[in-house]
Parts: sequence; structure tokens; C-alpha cells
Amino acid sequence: MYLPTGDRRMVVTPQLALRVAILGGIALVLFAVIFFRLWYLQVLSGDKYLAEANDNRVREVKVEAPRGRIVDRNGTVLVDNRLALVVQVQPEQLPEDPVRRARVTRRLGRVLNRNPRALRRKIRREARQLPFSPVTLKTDVSLTTVLYLQENQSRFPGVEVERVFLRKYPHEAVGAHLFGQLGEVTEDQLDRPRYSGVALGDRVGQSGIELQYDRYLRGRNGASRIQVDARGLPKGELSVRDPRPGKRLRLSIDFGVQKAGQAALARYGKPGGFVAMDPRSGEVIGLGSNPSYDPNVFAKGISSAVYQRLQDPDNGAPLANRATQGLYPTGSTYKLITAVAGLESGLISPATVLFDGGSLTVGGVTFRNAGNVSHGAVALPRALQVSSDVYFYRVGLMADQKGGEVIQKWAGRLGLGHTTGIDLPGEGAGLVPTPEWRNRLFRRNLTERPWSSGDNVNLAVGQGDLQANPLQMAVAYSAVANGGRVVTPHIGLRVEDNEGRILQQIEPGARRRLDLSASTRNSIMQGLRAAANESGGTSTPVFEGFPITVAGKTGTAERGAQGDQSWYVVAAPYDDPRIVVAVTIERGGFGAEAAAPAARRILAAHFGIKGKKAIGTAGEAPD
Repeated sequence: MYLPTGDRRMVVTPQLALRVAILGGIALVLFAVIFFRLWYLQVLSGDKYLAEANDNRVREVKVEAPRGRIVDRNGTVLVDNRLALVVQVQPEQLPEDPVRRARVTRRLGRVLNRNPRALRRKIRREARQLPFSPVTLKTDVSLTTVLYLQENQSRFPGVEVERVFLRKYPHEAVGAHLFGQLGEVTEDQLDRPRYSGVALGDRVGQSGIELQYDRYLRGRNGASRIQVDARGLPKGELSVRDPRPGKRLRLSIDFGVQKAGQAALARYGKPGGFVAMDPRSGEVIGLGSNPSYDPNVFAKGISSAVYQRLQDPDNGAPLANRATQGLYPTGSTYKLITAVAGLESGLISPATVLFDGGSLTVGGVTFRNAGNVSHGAVALPRALQVSSDVYFYRVGLMADQKGGEVIQKWAGRLGLGHTTGIDLPGEGAGLVPTPEWRNRLFRRNLTERPWSSGDNVNLAVGQGDLQANPLQMAVAYSAVANGGRVVTPHIGLRVEDNEGRILQQIEPGARRRLDLSASTRNSIMQGLRAAANESGGTSTPVFEGFPITVAGKTGTAERGAQGDQSWYVVAAPYDDPRIVVAVTIERGGFGAEAAAPAARRILAAHFGIKGKKAIGTAGEAPD
């Protein structure tokens, strides 16, 4: 057998046939994959991608919801909203050519008084975070600027003007340290459950009451769905979802007391803080710090230079809330705590008489009364009335010799050395010094000596390393005034709708009950009443002619080169206390010189006392 020479056909061997079959199978599989993929995209997922294609032609524009109002206990509006104009830009409508885009941002920089380079960075950053969303370039622009931009729209492609709600503080500096500020939500905050429904670019509470009750004050944004063409230009509105305003928040604050308290501090022109509180419930009636500031400057954003001035200690650090964050020795106002500790631990009784010869020497150090006066033999009520340092020095020494840190333990039970739990962020914990605390510092070479009996002697009169603030002192005095209940101070009362209907009552933290004997409470209150009303009382001249009997204690805290700090804590009326006021004024001198007169004005505002009876004459700074 042979093949004709003219027959050129390839001989198909079994190996070749197998290869062709494998290649054909692979091609068939690939074809099937492509076929089924096309079928999946066009048939099964066609509606989905059609909707996405339609969405590419629809832009959702956020309609910001106004935040809820904040009112005082009587309905006086403390924080409101106002409409403002903001300049925004749609990044995708800016020229693609870098030169032309830079030219537009330079023009915008001149019109808005902004750095063009900073504008370009802001646009790039926010366009990456929120594609297809407008970027806000400046808030609260003038109508003149808006009209100029609208008249020259061709020179500012993509630039729009929108209306937004900004916070409005009708009483300016009154209550500034309560409210706090708003700011754009951070990426970290977005991960927290409490910010569910919040998107990048939304403004939320970042401090103060605005932060504490943000979930109520923050409304739900609306949206307007607008159809746009291929260039991103609007063609018409498709639908609108109305925004839902935030809820109204009613505070326990009394605007009249708040205003009087801040004015009383401002009279002395020195840093200080005050707290006015109902000792029965813990409702804060007033809380303020001096110097204050106008929170309206934060409503539209402030420069770093202005922010630094508000934090600058040389400028008084207006942002610091000295009522809750101040860290001070309290001077003789601490004697109430030493008295409770001495009585309840059995070191003394109300009738125990200790000799005050004007000084006490402990470990080679002599501790003296203010002014080197001598009060002779005194029992507890008289020691509080005349503010005998030596009496309490002796109690402090007895407590140190007994051991067990009884003064420190009772200070903690009465609210010092830890936060009180007030519904206001940023509260300071303070410090009640103990032997363990100082000895630990000594071992680390952070102090020059270990604990000694002199430290307890100093602590007994509110000196030394003690750090406390007016809020803590108000809680401690309230616990004695009300018979042993340590209240949790709180500012929020309830959440309401815009018509004032109650939606939710805000419950404060649980009150702790102290095992405080009636004799302890009565002997201390008698001493405080005598200190403000009887001859020789340290604040009697201040409350001369005041129509309500009060029980109060002065304090003068030594702070070295910073000068003496003035303190006063008072409960009124004496027989049934309904308000406790704690005031401190840095470099204010003796307690009766500044803090006590300020407290009298606050009490007068609370009880509606006017005229000469409200201000008195003793220790007053000139008008």
C-alpha cells in the first residue's frame, strides 16, 4: 500500500485527535463561562444595574436638620438656631485642566478671604471621602458675597450657595461652659453605635451638653433627589424627604441664677467658678466659670489663632470650666469634711473641747491660725463659727495617730477625689492625698519627702496637696445639709417635643446613703449658721441684713506665688436647705472678701431678693 504523491492531507493520529478534543473542550468551557456571565449580567442582574445607571444620573443633596433647642427650667431659650448661607463647590463640576482649576480656586480664595492652597487641599480631601457630595468652603457668608458669586457664576463653575442651620446663643457668654461646641463627626465616632445614621460631614456635639445629649438634640437629615445630566448639572428635582428637627432639651438651670452667678464672678475680674445646686435632688441650678466667652464664635468655625487665645492661660483660659475642672486646695471650707470624719470615727464629739492657743507644733513645724489669733477653749460649733485652724489641726493630728485614713475615707464618701457623675463631659477627679500616694511618689523620686503627720494636719484645713473643685464641695455640703444623701448632680431635666410635651424624663444617677448621725449633722449645721449670723462669725458681716438665715463657711486657700484663693460654700435656708452654693475666686483673698459676697448675690437671685438686701455692703468690690 502506498499513498498517491498528489494527496497532501494530514494524517490524524490518535495523539493529535486527543489534543484537538482537549482544546475544543477548553474553548467550549470558556464560551460557556462568558455566555452564562452575560446571561447573569443582562437577565438576572439587569434591573440592579439599570437602577445603578439611573442613580448615576441622580444626585442626593442633604437637607440638614435643625438641632433641638435648649431651654432652662422655666422655658427661657438658652440655645437656638439661625439660618446661615454657606458657599459649597461640586468637585466634579470644576475644570479638569489643573491650570484652569487653580485659577478658579484663586478667585474663590480672594472672594472668601481663604488661602487658595488650603481650599484645594480641602476639596481634594473631602472629594475622596464623600464622592459626588458638595464641599463646604465657608460658612455664614455675607449676602454681598453671595450676590457677587451669583452674578459671576460663569467664573465660578461648580460653586453653589446653600442655607444651613447654625447654633445661636442669644445670651452670649451666659452659660457658655455648659453648652459646649459642635463639630463635624470624626471617623472614629462613626464607628460608635450612638452615631448610627450619621454620615461624614454631619455636625454633632463635641463637648458640653451638646455632646452629652447629642442623640436627642440631633435631628434626622432630609434629602432632595435631583436629576443631573452627564456634566453633573441639575435638570430637575425628583423627590424630597423633609428633615426631622431634633428634640428640645430642658435643663435644670435657672437663667436668672446663672446670669447672677456669672455677673458676681465677673465683678472681681479674676478667674473663678461657682455651682448652685438643690441639695435634695442634685439638680444644678447654676454653674459657671470666669472668664467666660461668647459661644457664637464657634457657631461658624473659628481660626486656630482665636482658639489658642481662648485656651491661653495668660488670657485667663476662658475655655476652662473652673467649676468642674478646677484643681484647688479648698482652705477652711474643707473643715466640714474633717468635722464629719472626726465625729463619725469617734475622735471627737460635738461637745469635745480642744484648746486653741494660736498655733500647734508638729514634727518641728509650727502651724498657726490665720492672723495669729487665739480662740482659747472651743468645741466644734464654735470652732466652725470662728474658723479655728488649731482646733482642726488637732483633729487632723489625732486622725493621723489613729491611722486608717479616716479623713481621706470620709472625703471620698462625701464626693472628693473622684468625679461626681454630673452629666457634663470633662469633669475633673481631683485628689485627696494619702500616705500611700505620697510615699509612692517619694519612691519614684517625684517628691522630696515621704508622708508625715504634718500632711494630715494640712489636709484637715484644706491645704497641702488637696485638689478639689466647687462642684465637689457643693456635693459634700449637700450631703450634710440633707442628712446624709450623696446626690449625683445633673443638668438635664427632660426631653420634649417642640410644643413642650414631655417625651422622656432624664433620671440622674442613684444617690448614695451615708450613715450620718443626726447629732453630726446638727452640730455642723449649727456651727455653719453661727459662722454666717452670729458675732465673731467669719461671714457674719457679709450676710448682715440678708432676709434668709443661711449656714456657710469661708475658706482661704494658700497657693504660694499665686496669692490666696477665696472660697465660700453656703446652704439656705438654714432650717430646710433648698440650695447649696459653692464659689471660688483665684487670687480673691479671704473667703469673706470675694467668694462670700458673690454667693450672697447668687442666693438673692434664687430667692428673688432685690435691692440693698440682695447685695449687702461687706466685702463688696466696687461697681
